[in-house]
Amino acid sequence: MIKKRKGYYSISVVAKMFSVHQQTIRMYEKEGLLTPKRSDGNTRLFSEEDVERLEEIINLTHKMGVNLAGVEIILKLQRKLGKMQQDVNKLFKQMDGDISVQKEAFNADIKQQVSRLAALKKDKQLSGMVSDERSNIIDSVIFEEEEAPPVKPKRGAAKKNASKKSVEQQGDWEVDYDNE
Repeated sequence: MIKKRKGYYSISVVAKMFSVHQQTIRMYEKEGLLTPKRSDGNTRLFSEEDVERLEEIINLTHKMGVNLAGVEIILKLQRKLGKMQQDVNKLFKQMDGDISVQKEAFNADIKQQVSRLAALKKDKQLSGMVSDERSNIIDSVIFEEEEAPPVKPKRGAAKKNASKKSVEQQGDWEVDYDNE
């Protein structure tokens, strides 16, 4: 397996990349905004991350007019925000795992209860103790794909003289406009 070698840039190359003076980059380092590695000969070696950070510093100072103290605060806040984002992502991942475990336990419990209901129904039917209506209710609980018989609740009292009453059927509900 071939290891990727990280490239490093000298201060002169980095200064040309961003059209800034080398002294400006040294000042950013002195202020603690950049920390490039050093070679054995004490030459600054800028990594890709250092170059990206320098680009951000130059954008904040030259294009947005932020002073160095402001840049330092912004960079610290960005680091804290990144750490917080990692913590939140870790927490969400942990919670997702916990929810999955709870869901599996819940589903297993439901399957166990359905099996118990089916066995109970079978025992009761054999002894003749379950009415047809109760048997239908148990079937609707046991077999999810079968729909329970529709229940149509009605509002208002039924009157013998329907011609005096305005009643309208809407979906599964009867609406009595006179009694509202």
